[in-house]
Amino acid sequence: MTTASLGQRRRALTFTWTPSRYRTKSIHTLTLVVSDTLAIVAAAAIALLARDKLLIFDPSPHLLANILPIAVMFVGLWLTMLAGVGAYQIEKVGVGSAEFNAVLLGTFFTAGALGVTAYLTAYDLSRGFYVLLFVVGLPLLLEERFLTRRVVRIFRTKGMLCAPVILVGDHGHVDEIAAVLRRATFLGYRVVGVLSPSTEDELTPSGLPVLGSLDDILPALRATAAQAVIFTDGALPSASAFNRLARQLEDQDAQLVVVPGLTDVSAARMNLRPVAGLPLVYVERPRAALAMRWGKRLFDVVGAVLALLLAAPVMALIALAIKIEDRGPVVFKQIRVGLKGQPFGFYKFRSMGVDAEQRLAQLQNEGNGVLFKMKSDPRVTRVGRLIRRLSLDELPQLLNVLQGQMSLVGPRPALPREVALYHQDVHRRLDVRPGLTGLWQVSGRSDLSWNDTVRLDLYYVDNWSLLQDLMILTRTVGAVLNPRGAY
Repeated sequence: MTTASLGQRRRALTFTWTPSRYRTKSIHTLTLVVSDTLAIVAAAAIALLARDKLLIFDPSPHLLANILPIAVMFVGLWLTMLAGVGAYQIEKVGVGSAEFNAVLLGTFFTAGALGVTAYLTAYDLSRGFYVLLFVVGLPLLLEERFLTRRVVRIFRTKGMLCAPVILVGDHGHVDEIAAVLRRATFLGYRVVGVLSPSTEDELTPSGLPVLGSLDDILPALRATAAQAVIFTDGALPSASAFNRLARQLEDQDAQLVVVPGLTDVSAARMNLRPVAGLPLVYVERPRAALAMRWGKRLFDVVGAVLALLLAAPVMALIALAIKIEDRGPVVFKQIRVGLKGQPFGFYKFRSMGVDAEQRLAQLQNEGNGVLFKMKSDPRVTRVGRLIRRLSLDELPQLLNVLQGQMSLVGPRPALPREVALYHQDVHRRLDVRPGLTGLWQVSGRSDLSWNDTVRLDLYYVDNWSLLQDLMILTRTVGAVLNPRGAY
């Protein structure tokens, strides 16, 4: 490719103004520090009020005078601990559970440090305030981080706060990564060009502009103001050449990112250990067996009991509405395939006419896999349409959870005819109990393709953790309020 040709391609590109990576990181970090400070101060105010008003504590007329002298100290200590465990590292925030793990760890260290300091200095710190501060403060911090993440994601879906990036690799790999980045807008990456061995092409098959080869990386960075260079699988030069390239970019405001050949493996299962100058990645075994231990089962039973108690009035109203509409049965029972391929009776509030199963053969499947999908299914009743949009038809499955046939979180429970069409690898979905909710439900539900559904379910099975279950349950609330893909 000639220099003139490369220059023409650069000038043909139009980019919106984006703050530098350093400035973006500074703004993001400052926002997190300010919001964390507000959450901690709010927690302290609530703890003070509760300590003063709750009858379980003895009256303390000098409570405020006891707390005020150390207020700045414990706020600063908390923020310092959060920073020390990486809660303000941009690479950890916004995606995945690492950010919430850091908040949990930072809060734990703060509680220990504050308690030890008060003991060693013989400071008369109110024990009631101390306990309430962290009992209230931890949930507040987690909720504040969750809301901050949601706000940032909203901006990113509208094209704001997105970092321009350049992809490096052959057309097939870069188009694949670009498709993922376009779909996962919450990551905040906007692809502005490609560096490819095929420099004779001006565009990749998906329409991305080819800016040149790897030798043109510095001119391409200056022309596009890209904040990151992402190397796709197989695009890395030799180790020595990559180190020389990294040194060339030392003065550039751009980050080097490498997409490894590993896919659908959580960070919790990977450990990077430099050995003799080689960055070796150790991958732990899949975690399906961990999802069958007593901790998850106890979590399911307690959660199902609490959910049934809270949902009982709503379930009674739904049952009454279904009965009034067509006098048919309230609960629909269907055979589904559960753990290790065992069939079980699956409960749902009936959302279709009583002859729904007989009419199935007359309908056209709008899905692109083994799942039956139809956006305007004529079998759905008026009450059924409402409870489906809000996922209230799933509430009777709490009984399946109590019986041990299902879990609160897990892959979608499949029909026997669907399991009969599974490829061998897909049977891995049956290694854990099916769930009332799961990654499928919080990621688009019926709007997802069959391949995406399988990928999400297998990711859950292989990378299970209790924290991931908690995050999915939290995201389920948002998925229910936003009924995209619920039909």
